[in-house]
Amino acid sequence: MARAALLLLTLLWAVTRTSTQTQSSCSVPSAELPWVNGIQVIMEDSVINSTFPNPSILIAMNLAGAYNLEAQKLLTFDLMASDTADLTAGQLALTIMALTSSCRDPGDKISTLRTQMENWTPSSLDSYASTFYGPSLAILALCQNNPETTLPIAARFAKILLANSSPFDVDTGAVATLALTCMYNRIPIGSEEGYRALFTQLLKKIVEDISTRIRDNGIIGDIYSTGLAMQALSVTPERPNKEWDCQQTVDTVLDEVKEGKFQNPMSIAQILPSLKGKTYLDVPQVSCSPDQEVKPTQSDFPSPVPTSASNITVIYTISNQLRGVELLFNVTISVSVKKGSVLLVVLEEAQRRNPKFKFETTMTSWGLQVSSINNIAGNVNDKTYWQFLSGKTPLIEGVADYVPFNQEHITANFTQY
Repeated sequence: MARAALLLLTLLWAVTRTSTQTQSSCSVPSAELPWVNGIQVIMEDSVINSTFPNPSILIAMNLAGAYNLEAQKLLTFDLMASDTADLTAGQLALTIMALTSSCRDPGDKISTLRTQMENWTPSSLDSYASTFYGPSLAILALCQNNPETTLPIAARFAKILLANSSPFDVDTGAVATLALTCMYNRIPIGSEEGYRALFTQLLKKIVEDISTRIRDNGIIGDIYSTGLAMQALSVTPERPNKEWDCQQTVDTVLDEVKEGKFQNPMSIAQILPSLKGKTYLDVPQVSCSPDQEVKPTQSDFPSPVPTSASNITVIYTISNQLRGVELLFNVTISVSVKKGSVLLVVLEEAQRRNPKFKFETTMTSWGLQVSSINNIAGNVNDKTYWQFLSGKTPLIEGVADYVPFNQEHITANFTQY
């Protein structure tokens, strides 16, 4: 009897501690909601013409409350019918969460993911931090399905993360925080207290790391990593030493929305849940009753101010200086494009004028990615890829989203990570 009472007190302590330490709430002012609705419509409308069924978009739709029910239904069915044999742990986890948020049974996908994580090991203890992004999503998806069977897998994963010496990037740290918070909140009654201590220790380390990336304007890491970071900081039971002004972050993100920074469907999927007051921890609680809300039309929300049609000049350099790669080069060209054109138009114009600038793209969940330039292609095994920079600053938007300015020097540099 005494033991049962002690366990109940422990559970109540954990719940109280989680609720009292949750970051103060922040929200989108009602006058700014049309901007948020606007990017949601852009994201949902992308589903109809997309050949890539993106589970992150379906999760965001379900958490926010979908407007386009046709797109929601189409994406759900596409993911149910998709072949998951070659998916990574992270991709499979997102698919499971997407189906769960749609009140669909993921079936044997869960057991497949559990087996993957039971056998998962990093390549080394000093693995690049992003190596843990997919496995963190996997722990989150498994936790939401069955925390009891996930507990030993999560504990093993947490010990590996503690032993890793590489600093976390914001996205990986945020997803790891969500996964560990899910486990922390759902430790089965009667489990050893050592589990709670382990998750607490790691959460404190990761959250502290994320807090060091909070900028003076509230952005966390960069504008596109901020959405996941907001989710993490809003639910973690471990508060960072550095205070986070959630409302300032929301206000700055809204300013970026108004400037047209969120046009890529994947970038919208990352930020939308936070702007709607939701996190990935809410996936199991999504209501699947039909939403009678009327879809906004184009006139219901504002759009970024259109740019003029005058031309600009962009200096574009392609460079491969990696030793061991067959073809070394450093070639520069100046191209003229209409003001407001995305970087992809610059690449196409350069290719038209000089065959050395020939490039190829592949479609990813984030949109088009340049996979090859001048017949040199990135390689996962060699950890090589084409990195785009403005001056010396890496671009955080893709070629189909970034809008160059007049006389900007863009460099595509073949590099290793």
